Amino acid sequence: MSEAKSKNTLVHDALILFAITLVAAIALGFVYEITKDPIAQTEAQAKVDAYKAVFPEMTATHELGDPEWALTNATELIASNAAYEGVTVDEILEARDGSDALLGWVLTVTSTKGYGGKITMTMGVSRDDGILKGIEFLTISETPGLGMNAKEDKFKSQFKDAKVGQYSLAKRNISGDTEIDAISSATITTTAVTRSVNAGLKVIRELFLNIYND
Repeated sequence: MSEAKSKNTLVHDALILFAITLVAAIALGFVYEITKDPIAQTEAQAKVDAYKAVFPEMTATHELGDPEWALTNATELIASNAAYEGVTVDEILEARDGSDALLGWVLTVTSTKGYGGKITMTMGVSRDDGILKGIEFLTISETPGLGMNAKEDKFKSQFKDAKVGQYSLAKRNISGDTEIDAISSATITTTAVTRSVNAGLKVIRELFLNIYND
């Protein structure tokens, strides 16, 4: 084969490859445009359902008067404490009833210290007594049969309807509401969840309960 013909073949193949890549990119872009709104709606509904799960009495959520202030101060409050390593507070909303009375707050918190990566969850805290209403997971990708057992009621119920300042992992036998029974062979997952809950409780207690209940 001549050198000129070889070059023509390479150019021809390159053009074909470019055309295939271009068509694939356009197709992917088209699919994304079609699916992005349904995906966003599904994610939004999942969050609404999770908030209702952790605060059953709630009928609506309201934005805070100054959400930027709340998230900035929440970040500063937990960032300097090693007890909340890897945790961020992503969202804080007011939980209200049918008469628009403030019941408490619902939060979205994320830990980057899960065994399988990020764990994002919601939690609800009541206004009058600071009771943790419950937790619910939005995203969790832990090991099936181990860390994924965090989604089971047996584990989540430990964080339900309890007035606790901070939780800790039980060393041996559980004593009281403040100690969490770790998931068998999934201490990393248990620790990540517990730290997230503790961070959320710290934020609500320091930034909101002290103000509203003075």
